[in-house]
Amino acid sequence: MTAYSMVVLGDSFAEGRGDPGPDGTHVGWVPRVARLLGIAESAVLNLGAYGALTQDVVDTQLAQVADVETPLLGVAVGGNDLVRAYDPDRFRANLRTIFEAVLNNPGAAPGRTVFTHDYPDIPGRIPGLPDETRTLLRGRFDEANAFLADLCTELDVRCYALATADLTRDPAMWYPDGIHPSSLGHRTIAVEIATMLSAVAPAEL
Repeated sequence: MTAYSMVVLGDSFAEGRGDPGPDGTHVGWVPRVARLLGIAESAVLNLGAYGALTQDVVDTQLAQVADVETPLLGVAVGGNDLVRAYDPDRFRANLRTIFEAVLNNPGAAPGRTVFTHDYPDIPGRIPGLPDETRTLLRGRFDEANAFLADLCTELDVRCYALATADLTRDPAMWYPDGIHPSSLGHRTIAVEIATMLSAVAPAEL
């Protein structure tokens, strides 16, 4: 059984899009959370992938962590479902499957903390959307957040309230595409998630 100190599943939000590193890769909030929590880079497994849907996590990412031992596991996925491949029943079933799997797989020793985030107002920031489409997408995001809140309460998953975080109203926190956080956004999210997970004071990132 492979052991890590932190594992994250998900899409481009987990991957770190919008926060380019000097070598052309993406940095993002995941390694910054690890640093704030005193976790070595070599002890982090980040499976975040551009364009990933909840179905991709179910079909491929869960298998990669089925036998991974980690005390801290994050899930950051669902935005792509909501904007381009939305089937509400499948979306809800997949989220439940993901959370139940990571809470109950062989690596989930007692005390594992599973965490996630809810969905911010991406439709309000995507440039050029027709008003009708923007309204439709916002309805989906609201429904998704209501479901996720109930699921997290039921399963005891810690949820970072990105949808109502102050940073969501600051344009500087977002990449020009309106979808991904900027470098400043990722740094701010990292501090807030780390603070949620542990009594971590904001630090130099």
